Amino acid sequence: MSILLTASIVFVGLALYFVVSMMRHVRRRRPVRATRSLAACTASGCAAGASIMLAFSYFGYSQLVDEQLIGRIQFTQSQPEQYLARLMLATGEQDRMFELLGDEWQIDARVVTWKPPMTMLGLDPIYQLDRLSGRYTGVEEELSKQRTVYALSDPLPLDVWQFARKYPKILPGIDAHYGTATYLPMADGAIFEVTMTRTGLVARPANEAAREAIGEWRQ
Repeated sequence: MSILLTASIVFVGLALYFVVSMMRHVRRRRPVRATRSLAACTASGCAAGASIMLAFSYFGYSQLVDEQLIGRIQFTQSQPEQYLARLMLATGEQDRMFELLGDEWQIDARVVTWKPPMTMLGLDPIYQLDRLSGRYTGVEEELSKQRTVYALSDPLPLDVWQFARKYPKILPGIDAHYGTATYLPMADGAIFEVTMTRTGLVARPANEAAREAIGEWRQ
């Protein structure tokens, strides 16, 4: 993180320096030198923008070092195919409550991984929880019945995942950006543990009610 902030400050400083240099050459009517300063200013500005965007994304995303606990989710059935989901994040944030319709629950996340030269800076893969939704076992029900979906994160003003999705050839150093999801059945009293690995999200039963639900679901 400190490397990204330092790089942002350096590149912003270089961009400002070349702006001043360009204006000085323009006043002295030196078009060739002014053009060179403009090109250097543009390159520094692009590098500064990329560094700032990465720094913002590191603030809004979480670093993925090894398999790590995201949190737990607990279900209480209120009606047939209707559950109250309590999401308990490992970050210590306040528990969040959601009403989910269907037979199953699904959680989605965004992941960004790096390649050289970014890995040489010590950057770890980063992830951000995306959404929580209810789903139905049958495709016909998915098409005909009401669905529920909730955002789990606020939009970032500078989001490296969105930028890489729209302009994949512009931002250097990104190896992959992809979505990952996991889904399991809902059951009254069931508690599931959600972790993030380098290959994606994983959900595991955390109590007997959840284990019984998975056993019936697989049959």
